[in-house]
Amino acid sequence: MARPGETANAFQKEELPKSALSWYNIKRSTRLFKYLGGQRWKFILGLCFLTASAGVGLIFPLKSGELIGYIGEDHLAPETIKIQLYKTGFILLGILLAQAVFSFGRVYFFAQVTENIVRALRLNAFSKIIQMPMAFFSNRQVSELNSRIATDISVVSDAFTINLAEFIRQLIVGIGGLTLLILQTEWVIAKWFLFLIPPLTVIAILFSKRIRKFSKSYQDYIAKANAISGEAFMGISNVKSFTNEKFEIARFTGVADTIRKMGLKYGIFRGLFFSFVMVFVFGSVFFILWQMLYALKVEHSITGASFGTFMMLSLFVAGSLGGLPEQIASIQRAIGATERVFDLIDGISEDFNAKQNIEPEAMKGNICFDGISFRYPSRPEFTVLDDITCTVNAGQTLALVGSSGSGKTTLAAILLRFYNPDRGKITVDGIDISDFSLHAWRKQIAWVPQDVLLFSGTIRDNIAYGDIHASETDIHNAAQKANALDFITSFPDGFNTMVGERGIQLSGGQRQRIAIARAVLKNPKILILDEATSSLDSASEHLVQEALDKLMQGRTSIVIAHRLATIRNADRIVVLHNGKIEAEGTHEQLIENQKGLYYQLSTMQYKV
Repeated sequence: MARPGETANAFQKEELPKSALSWYNIKRSTRLFKYLGGQRWKFILGLCFLTASAGVGLIFPLKSGELIGYIGEDHLAPETIKIQLYKTGFILLGILLAQAVFSFGRVYFFAQVTENIVRALRLNAFSKIIQMPMAFFSNRQVSELNSRIATDISVVSDAFTINLAEFIRQLIVGIGGLTLLILQTEWVIAKWFLFLIPPLTVIAILFSKRIRKFSKSYQDYIAKANAISGEAFMGISNVKSFTNEKFEIARFTGVADTIRKMGLKYGIFRGLFFSFVMVFVFGSVFFILWQMLYALKVEHSITGASFGTFMMLSLFVAGSLGGLPEQIASIQRAIGATERVFDLIDGISEDFNAKQNIEPEAMKGNICFDGISFRYPSRPEFTVLDDITCTVNAGQTLALVGSSGSGKTTLAAILLRFYNPDRGKITVDGIDISDFSLHAWRKQIAWVPQDVLLFSGTIRDNIAYGDIHASETDIHNAAQKANALDFITSFPDGFNTMVGERGIQLSGGQRQRIAIARAVLKNPKILILDEATSSLDSASEHLVQEALDKLMQGRTSIVIAHRLATIRNADRIVVLHNGKIEAEGTHEQLIENQKGLYYQLSTMQYKV
């Protein structure tokens, strides 16, 4: 049985979601064994070592009980006792050595099995997630996905390495120990243990579950108080500027009062639990001990050997029974984690099946948007794009303008096949892009976004992301074309300069030019520029725009812009409003319509 201190500490641990130990959930979790491959024999061997370790472990209390039994054997000669002690001691030493070998074998083979399963599971989960469609990522947080790969799979690892083995071992020791109690000790003593300890253990488990559930609610309110204080401190400028100090204090006070009330109730529950343990559990132990001593010394109905054997067996059985609930809870958490991981693995990823391939040399880049309509799966009631039809010829520039939320970036995302249109199609050189292999199609497109994300690593690594097989010369040439070579060579480490997480150690203009160099290295037929210069200062914007102009030469370009000055020379400008095309034409044609949205946007910007 778990000690009170251990139980109390367990209540403080963060509870991960658990699944019921139903036959369906257990059967579904056995799918993990498919990841074993040719390692199944190691799992079987580990089970053999585990069974042997538990079996030998049951012999230990029997023999060690004989040692204790000699305390009551007053009629034996000292020399006889000496011989018996040596004999029993050597047997116990042999048992310990055998158990050490079996335990090492069990841990070693279970570790082998676990690491193989976890590696395959981790790779499968990551591979599956990274191939999911964009709609999948728009509905989930990055922290949640990281938790699936890190926390959930670690829980599965612990369950295989520790919890499953311990559960089986404790089950063998518990059942085997109870059997030996009945067979190896007098019924006059065994009956008290069988009648008192198992029922008290069940009551203690139910009691502790009740407290654990209450403790979780208590911790939730503490987390709520932390969230309130965290928001207030992070937004302290807003709190003070709106003079809402008293409002925040009132919010925090309300939660603090609830925590106090729940804390008092929690204290009562814990006090009752400890009182139960002290009176009934410890009381039962001492009652059984009293009965044993009475039978040994007064009634002489048991022998000293029986006394010692019972003492050792009862300790082993009680320890095993007390440890089972925690192991079961851990296995439940592992089953829940397994379900969540398999929910990801069983998801529908993007279609990477080989379709019509693309010959880059033969591709011209004539793009036609034909009646494109689209709604995001997370917002099916809101139409983002409604019957968009427009064309851009090979080597020309199509500019998309309009107010925020008009659907410009969404149209580019559909061109990248991040999403499929609800209606309509996009063709390139007269071929529906959905007929092309997904990888082959995206290899023909380079995307330079407004908010460039660089991967932690060197500048060379980030440029080479455009073509991971590029030579050193190609990387240098790409940097030069992107107007990035000068600032790169000014760093002491040059191309080996670490950019930091998300490229934080570089300025916005430098990050943009790295992204352009990456696009140059990819050498695409189609280029998407999404507000690529909108967040830069004038000097950086000039350098970046110059690099973009070089990049756009000879490529079909889709330019999304708020700064209309950057797209005055576009071959065609499409004005989007509320997901529809309001107007299209050249800058000179659109600016003539003084009632049009393009004229209004242009006038406002030039006034500013």
